[in-house]
Amino acid sequence: MRLTGAARAMRTFNTEGPVVPERHYCIPPLQRVNLEEVIQLLRDMRYFVLHAPRQTGKTSALLALRDLLNSRPERDFRCVYVNVEAAQALREDLPAAMQTIIGELSDRALLAGDGFLDPVWPELLARFGAGQALSAALTRWAMADPRPLVLLIDEIDSLIGDTLISVLRQLRAGYDRRPSGFPQSVVLCGVRDVRDMVTGGSAFNVKAESLRLGDFTEAQVRALLSQHTEETGQAFTPQAQAFLQRIVNSGGRIEREYGLGRGRTDLLIIWPQQERREPHAAARFVIECKVLRASLERTIREGVAQTLRYVDRCAARSGHLVVFDRTEGKPWEEKIFRRVERTGEHPPITVWGM
Repeated sequence: MRLTGAARAMRTFNTEGPVVPERHYCIPPLQRVNLEEVIQLLRDMRYFVLHAPRQTGKTSALLALRDLLNSRPERDFRCVYVNVEAAQALREDLPAAMQTIIGELSDRALLAGDGFLDPVWPELLARFGAGQALSAALTRWAMADPRPLVLLIDEIDSLIGDTLISVLRQLRAGYDRRPSGFPQSVVLCGVRDVRDMVTGGSAFNVKAESLRLGDFTEAQVRALLSQHTEETGQAFTPQAQAFLQRIVNSGGRIEREYGLGRGRTDLLIIWPQQERREPHAAARFVIECKVLRASLERTIREGVAQTLRYVDRCAARSGHLVVFDRTEGKPWEEKIFRRVERTGEHPPITVWGM
C-alpha cells in the first residue's frame, strides 16, 4: 500500500546537503564505499583521505559512518564528525580560524553526547595558542575515555594557507600518541586529495590511503529513479538513461552549479563533438531548475530570461528550464508539460514541467 498525503510526506531528490532517508530518495551511503576496507583502516589505526567531486555523497557517507561506529554493539569506537568550512571565511587568520574549528568540534561532540571539550577548549586555546591548541585538545580528549577516538574532518580543502598547514601539522604531531593520547584514526574528506592541497607532502605524511568515493553507477541511478516511480507513479523513460549514458561514454561531462560570471547555472552538459575538425570541439547544453513558488507564468518568464543569459555566456547550443511543481495532491497530468520558448535570434529554451 502506497502512503500519500497526510500519511507520509512525499520524498524528494536531494542535492542540497546530506541525505535524510525519511525525506530523500537515496542509495544507502555506506553502499557506495568499501566499508570492509574502511573498518580495517580504522582498526589498523590509519589516517586516510576520502575525496570526490561535490554533490556526490561524501558528507552523507561520513555521517553514516559516524552513526555506524557509534552504534556498534562492541562499543569499540567513539566517533565524531566535524565540518571545518566555517573557518574558510577567516582565510589565513590562524587564531580566529583555530577558534572556529575547535569550537565547532566541541559543539559536534556535545551533540553526540560527549561534553568533555565544551568547558576546557577555551582555556586550552588561550594557554597553547593557535599553533598547538588543536593537538592539545585532541590529546586530552583521547585520554578522557578508554575507547579509541575516530575523528572525521569534512571540507578539509576549504582551508587555505597557514590555517590548513597548521591543522595538518598538529594532526601529524600527535600521530605517535595514538590511540591512548590522540585519535586512533583521522579521516580527511574533501574534493581534493591532500597532495593537491599543499606543496609537498610533509605537512601530512602520515596518510596511509587516499580513497575516492565512486561515481554513481547506472544500476544505482536506476534504483534512485525507481524509488521515485514507486512512490509517485511517475515513470522515467529509458531514453533519459540512454541520453546521459551517451554523454559519459563519449567523454562528456555534466557539471553542477557551473560558474558563469556572477551567475551559476544548475547543470551544464558538455558533449564532445568528434565529427567536427576543430580541436576540443564540444556542444554545450544549459539546464536551469526552478521550484514553482509564484505563478507558473512568472516562474517561466523569469526562468527563461535567466537561462538565456547563461546560454549566451557559455555559447550553448540550447537551454532547458525545468520547473518543479511540488503542490501536494496535484495530479501528475497537470504538472507535466513541455513547451518551447523563442526570443529573437537566441537559441530556443525548452521548458519542462514536472
